[in-house]
Amino acid sequence: MPKVLIADELSLRAVEIFRARGVEADVATGLDPAELRRRIAGYDGLAVRSATKVTAALLAAADALKVVGRAGIGVDNIDVP
Repeated sequence: MPKVLIADELSLRAVEIFRARGVEADVATGLDPAELRRRIAGYDGLAVRSATKVTAALLAAADALKVVGRAGIGVDNIDVP
């Protein structure tokens, strides 16, 4: 079963939708960058809004990450080459 970490405040409906589609969704908001880097290993997806900064260091620590989903407009908080 794929696993997604929801790192910013999203509607509770988002968790319901993930789970209905066979995706394990864990909610952990307000993590500092070091804690997020420690926890991201093993997750297939990361869901953020604007509060979480998805840096190159975070992406390097995410050994299983396949997708980053940004709820909102733009990707200014995501390190996109």
